[in-house]
Amino acid sequence: MLIQSPNVMRLACLLMLAAVPIVAVATHGAPDAQAANGTPAEKAVAGAAEGAEAARVQVAAVPEQPATPVGTVSGLPIPRYVSLKSDRVNLREGPSKDHRVTWVFQRAGLPVEVTAEFETWRRIRDSEGAEGWVLHSLLSGRRTALVAPWEKGQTFDMRDQTDAKSPITARLQAGVIANVRSCDGTWCSVMVRDVAGYMKQDRLWGVYPHEQVK
Repeated sequence: MLIQSPNVMRLACLLMLAAVPIVAVATHGAPDAQAANGTPAEKAVAGAAEGAEAARVQVAAVPEQPATPVGTVSGLPIPRYVSLKSDRVNLREGPSKDHRVTWVFQRAGLPVEVTAEFETWRRIRDSEGAEGWVLHSLLSGRRTALVAPWEKGQTFDMRDQTDAKSPITARLQAGVIANVRSCDGTWCSVMVRDVAGYMKQDRLWGVYPHEQVK
């Protein structure tokens, strides 16, 4: 089965900056010389204190895990993938209806990436890098993905199992929209026009590398 996709024009993209975590490492002074020359009991106490100090140094030296950026309005991760809810979505230069419409998406279910939030508006980016603002009510949390949009004109096999040697359930043309049911970081369970199967995750635009979707 060959499933074809329409061509969709896009505009140029903007970039956003990522936060950089700050890691602090605590330092401590040397053990007390008087304790080192004291009685056996004093030496034992001093040794325990020194061990505690070393443990605190090791704990303090562990780098902090970078926090996942979240939207100031929704509290959801930024960036994140969503899909277009409507088959007519105006892409604007800024977060209000006073801003000029730069493009009109006419493909419901198209995956886009949310890169910023402002009140009821979301800045989104498509697979070709075009970026602008849309009303959040025109977006859906339903996960979809484009089949290898960077390989125009090529076809890709959808498999019956998470195995490159398993039977082929469909051949998908680059740019086809697939509904993402789940991903394990390597393979994604997808459905296209009532045909279900598995695609390698790195062939899909709409899920992050190694992301797990449940």
